[in-house]
Amino acid sequence: MPSPQSPICVQFPSPSKSALKTSSLLSMSTLSPRSWAVSFGNTSSISSNTFLKYFARILARSSILSVLEDAITVGHLTISDSEGTHYYGKYKKGCNDVHLNIVNDNFWFRILLSGDLGCKLHSETSLNGPINNYCYIVSEAYMIGDVDVSSLKGAMDLWLENQAGMENTLSSTVAKISSAISSLYNSFLGQTRSQARLNAIASYDQSNELFKAFLSKEMMYSCALWSEAEGGVRGDLDMGPSPGDLEAAQLRKIRHVLRAARVKPGHRILEFGSGWGGLAIEAARSFGCEVDTLTLSIEQKKLAEERIREAGLESRIRVHLLDYREIPADFEKAFDAFVSVEMLEHVGAKYYNLYFKLVDFALKSKNATAVVTASTFPESRYSGYQAEDFMRKYMWPNSCLPSATALITAAHTSSQGRFTLEGVENHAAHYPRTLREWGRRLDANLTQELIAKDYPALRDPADYAAFKRKWQYLFAYAGAGFSKGYITCHMITFIRENDTPAVACD
Repeated sequence: MPSPQSPICVQFPSPSKSALKTSSLLSMSTLSPRSWAVSFGNTSSISSNTFLKYFARILARSSILSVLEDAITVGHLTISDSEGTHYYGKYKKGCNDVHLNIVNDNFWFRILLSGDLGCKLHSETSLNGPINNYCYIVSEAYMIGDVDVSSLKGAMDLWLENQAGMENTLSSTVAKISSAISSLYNSFLGQTRSQARLNAIASYDQSNELFKAFLSKEMMYSCALWSEAEGGVRGDLDMGPSPGDLEAAQLRKIRHVLRAARVKPGHRILEFGSGWGGLAIEAARSFGCEVDTLTLSIEQKKLAEERIREAGLESRIRVHLLDYREIPADFEKAFDAFVSVEMLEHVGAKYYNLYFKLVDFALKSKNATAVVTASTFPESRYSGYQAEDFMRKYMWPNSCLPSATALITAAHTSSQGRFTLEGVENHAAHYPRTLREWGRRLDANLTQELIAKDYPALRDPADYAAFKRKWQYLFAYAGAGFSKGYITCHMITFIRENDTPAVACD
């Protein structure tokens, strides 16, 4: 979304007194070493170390502000806290103008300590770095209300636009001061109430009601495809969103995948990752296919089967509660087409070869097509090892974004050349609008009463505020990544050798 003309911060309820009581949330997740490194002891636990706390806060604040003086060269950043207001970069009309309001001084500790551990954790891969870790820690500060921001999307864009300066100066500064502050860890790090809240919202197995609040009626939790009928990828920004736009774009995406898979009436399709049955229903209803679809989610299976019954398609669609690695022997060479929409992010580099080996196992030897879509990293950022960040901790634990090349190589190797690359498309330009549409619907439809039915702990206003902020941060974080080319979204199509292309040349 465009940055506001004036710094209007998104506000949420401050933690109530009841929110500060010991909660059952404390038992929902154990602290990882990294969690210790980004959490803080409460004031009462370090009352005897007031001077040390004051000294460490001043050190953290001054160090970070010094970094920003050299790092921000594109756009304009305003930071306000209890000590005053500071400006970075040069303001120009139309530039990305972001205002951060620091509500809690713990924010400075989070950023400083994240830089220290982040540099060490990320040194094994070029995928991440201080900039990604910085966004990760800002996400935690945002979720628990330590910082308010005029525009989440604007803040993400600002970090990415100044990535080089942020990485160089943050790394240098942290190296100089990390040893000075390390002795204070025991005083400031611990299982605080704020950290317990972060641990709790990271562990939730999201409910169907949550996704109903922001997805289209097809309930596709993946990138839509926008056309001029909806004003294109910027239609919501140029003309404003219209009812039904997201539904039309998601239906277009489903049909695009099925056409790429070259399905015909009577064909049998295998799908890894059912979602809520949107693609399977369309394949059976509009293309006359039979579908076997796999999911690991009991909640998704339940709702998908309910929607399939409502559509009268029980005889054509079978939803299996099954890991893809456990497909039965009678699936061998039984399918005309294979599809998987944004499920590969959960497979992991270690299993790409096995994944495509099983696709090869299930598809017929001739006249068969496989279509996979996935959020991906550009080759320069891809690694089989991916350090913990906001996405991997709070949204999709243990996920791993592939690269297009990694998937193509795995398909070729595991099938012993029985797959031929038919096409590669990059849909990244379509994702930011998809995320904006989801964000609007979340704001309009998600209520504390609705979500507390599944998660009674979220009856606490502060816990609910942190939960909702997590999703708002996700949409902004991912939207900036796609719009700046930091992450991509590929659809890759494979066919059997010598199969006739979907559109012949003669």
